[in-house]
Amino acid sequence: MKKIRFLFFLSLCVLQTWQAKAQATFPVNDVANPQEDCYAFINATIVTNAQTTLQNAVLVIRKGKIEAVGSKATVPKDAVVVDCKGKYLYPSFIDMYSNYGTEAVQRIAGGGFRGASQMLSNTKGAYGWNQAIRSETDAAKIFSVNDIKAKELRAVGFGTVLTHQMDGISRGTGAVVTLATEKENMVMLKERAAASYSFNKGSSTQDYPTSLMGSIALLRQNFLDAQWYKTKPATEGINLSLQAFLDNQGLPQIFEGNDKWSDLRADKVGDEFNVQYIIKAGGNEYQRINEIKATNASFIVPLNFPQAMDVEDPADARFVSLADMKHWEMAATNPAAFEKANINFALTTNGLKETNTFLSNLSKAIQQGLSQQKALKALTETPATLLGMYDKVGSLEAGKLANFLIVSAPVFSDKAVVYQNWIQGNKYILKEDGWNDIRGNYTLVINNEPNTLSIKGEASKPSAEIIGKDTTKVELTIKDKLVLMVIDYKKDSTRDARLNGIISDDTWSGTGQTIGGNLLSWTAIKTAPLVALVDSVKKKKTDSLAIVSGIITYPFNGYGFTETPKQQNILIKNATIWTSEKEGILLNTDVLIKSGKIAAIGKNLTDAAARIIDGTGKHLSAGIIDEHSHIAGTGGINECSQSVTSEVRIGDILDPEDVDIYRQLSGGVTSSHILHGSCNTIGGQTQLIKLRWGATAEQLKFANSAPFIKFALGENVKRSYGQSNNRFPDTRMGVEQVLTDAFTRARDYEKIGAGKRRDLELDALVEILNKKRFITCHSYVQSEITAMIRVADKFGFIVNTFTHILEGYKVADKMKVHGSNASTFSDWWSYKMEVVDAIPQNAYLMQQVGLNVAINSDDPEMARRLNQEAAKSVKYTSMSEEDALKMVTINPAIMLHVADRTGSIKIGKDADLVLWSDNPLSIYARAETTMVDGIVYYDIEKDKLLRQGITKERARLIQKMDGAKKGGGKMSPPSPSYKERNYCEEDHHDEKTFWGRINEHQISLDNQ
Repeated sequence: MKKIRFLFFLSLCVLQTWQAKAQATFPVNDVANPQEDCYAFINATIVTNAQTTLQNAVLVIRKGKIEAVGSKATVPKDAVVVDCKGKYLYPSFIDMYSNYGTEAVQRIAGGGFRGASQMLSNTKGAYGWNQAIRSETDAAKIFSVNDIKAKELRAVGFGTVLTHQMDGISRGTGAVVTLATEKENMVMLKERAAASYSFNKGSSTQDYPTSLMGSIALLRQNFLDAQWYKTKPATEGINLSLQAFLDNQGLPQIFEGNDKWSDLRADKVGDEFNVQYIIKAGGNEYQRINEIKATNASFIVPLNFPQAMDVEDPADARFVSLADMKHWEMAATNPAAFEKANINFALTTNGLKETNTFLSNLSKAIQQGLSQQKALKALTETPATLLGMYDKVGSLEAGKLANFLIVSAPVFSDKAVVYQNWIQGNKYILKEDGWNDIRGNYTLVINNEPNTLSIKGEASKPSAEIIGKDTTKVELTIKDKLVLMVIDYKKDSTRDARLNGIISDDTWSGTGQTIGGNLLSWTAIKTAPLVALVDSVKKKKTDSLAIVSGIITYPFNGYGFTETPKQQNILIKNATIWTSEKEGILLNTDVLIKSGKIAAIGKNLTDAAARIIDGTGKHLSAGIIDEHSHIAGTGGINECSQSVTSEVRIGDILDPEDVDIYRQLSGGVTSSHILHGSCNTIGGQTQLIKLRWGATAEQLKFANSAPFIKFALGENVKRSYGQSNNRFPDTRMGVEQVLTDAFTRARDYEKIGAGKRRDLELDALVEILNKKRFITCHSYVQSEITAMIRVADKFGFIVNTFTHILEGYKVADKMKVHGSNASTFSDWWSYKMEVVDAIPQNAYLMQQVGLNVAINSDDPEMARRLNQEAAKSVKYTSMSEEDALKMVTINPAIMLHVADRTGSIKIGKDADLVLWSDNPLSIYARAETTMVDGIVYYDIEKDKLLRQGITKERARLIQKMDGAKKGGGKMSPPSPSYKERNYCEEDHHDEKTFWGRINEHQISLDNQ
């Protein structure tokens, strides 16, 4: 009796427990349906994960989860049995970079460069000051099941995604959801699964940031502000954005790079704050895979391969760059490059114009070397592990969600058909045809007359024929269990018939009618399955479009190196040496270069290990140094949003693939000072680079050079174009007050003790006050020049360089007393009101007063001819040739504080040298060899070969694209390849058309 009571009590507890688990807060508009679904999939080849495959195995699912899996798993008595003989089961795929179920936020156009400014966020609530910082956004709170999009993703094998709102720089958190068509609360597996970031300000209508370097600076400052906010500063009050940013740091951190160089930028920011980002790749990482590997990051790799362009018309083809055509050919190698480099990565549908191209693009990637095992892992285990969800999804194991695919063959094989995608135990039919493989030989009996019926073709699209003395084609149509056969006897049309019936396993039966109306009865019994024939004669035709003949170069364009050039010992014999030192010009002299340095200067030098360059009749000078340049920057060279942006850094946005680097090497330039533009009073931190063509952004930087910053005065700064502009200042008087206010704030900031909020804007200004950072100041008018000197004297610092300085001849005496250098144009004048008093004798007159004077370019084209710009002072004045050349060699080196290392030909200095065909000040002089650190980066003879190679390679790729068109491939219209041209004056051209911007030289077409 006690035993009976115990069993009764136990069963009652179980019932109550089940009832408790079955409860939900959502009311159901239906009768109660408490049934518990259980399915057993038998006789299947089950791929539990990328490493394990079970043959003739069983998968049991119950209540949306896997109950058992294995070759010896028991089939429950209450299970619905699904025979999967000949079929494969795989884990459903996981996409960890999606915006599924979150609405895209559209940006409302703002005022633009000359319009009204929005200085602060207009987001309502106790949030941060900048609208692009949206750390408080939680995808879980805005997520909505989207049946249409879910169906698209399920159709290509996905069952789970990490979704987030792709808007802003700090984007908040993403949620892991399944693609089941259930209520939002039932498909959400993890509401705060990862935090996401980008360099894109998104829908923010706020002015700041307007540039890539501004985005990086904002993110960097946000990190510092969040750390400070931990102390609960009373002066800040409640800042929900900063608190959310802090709360999100414990989650996986995902950063949208979308380009190989921005991938590295993101990783650098992460390293600065001890964060290892998971980086969303862009698709071109194969071009710099070693640098990508060095990040130690995991990556999310898209398969958004570009389409071939229709370049049949030569007029269209000439606008498409060789780099773009090479990328079209090589893009599908990107996933394999990650695998070969042993970089951890997941795959994503993000970036595809059409989701249904995912599997075909994946097939291309596999054809280009990605292993099927790695592809599966990148779609299952890897994303699940990165998100901390491998206990729920990513493989077929007991206890995990019943998310799996049923496929006709190995999932990545050419003929694989995905029949069903089960998500949380719910079946989603993708394709029904071919589930039962009817192919094989049958005995077809029509009115007691036997025939042999052969069914071949694909399982999902079978074809039929009657085998006899003459083979008769049969038109076969199957719908579920119903079959229709139309028989067309070519030699005896009176026998033509239509048969319809029902399929029951291997037996078909039904009735029919001849063309003459006679009734028929028939049966078809399967006698043998289809035997695949092996054709030993015919080989599979090689897809010529899949053959990749291009090679990776550094940089990835027609002028790149196949291998990074190396230092070598070089002996230049019998040249005319322009030393830019007190030794002056040395005739018939040798220069020996070792380990990147000038080792010896003299006559009759020898070195058995050195490469000999005959300098007879040629001239050797120090490499040209451009003190004022805007090349090799990307994402905007101006941060125009505020009057003081000293926190932004040109060093963050270097573009080592800017072809202007190579072009300027061809003009003898070896170093360039890359400046922020001139649209605000205190601009950004500058970057001195060496033109190491083929190097990375970090390798371009002139190591251990003095830090500089760009200031600006005059028309560009005050922006007084109309009443709509509300950014202070509007006058030159206001400019002086901006400077005074900024340094007053910096001085007060420096006095604050421990625990202060670190302010990157003021940090840079404090460095100026402490003579650890130096100013190069855009200037024209004498009154503003003297005003700048007054501010500097007041705060105890020196304006290191006045650049442009076209009225410098008027105030050269004051500049000398102050201790400034002058970097000017040779003969620019009257191109705007504030330069009407400019004269071509300016450089000479300032030099005569005793100033250190340089000639700069401020223009990518002019920089290629700075030797000729310097020569103009010989034309206009009595300046000597040696002094003229010094204005582009040793003088800028002095003002940039690197004269101890470069700028002249002196033993021990860096071998930054140019071998000219003639006197370097002659308009006939050509740079034949340009070297940096003793490495030849430009050689005029090799350049000729490169040009020939560009022509040949373009022709090959154009022919290949034409072949893609003739083969019926999808084509895109030819897209002109262009590069933004960075200008000191203005950085906002949104209102102009593409061709209008070309006409105004704001962008340039580039087909290299």
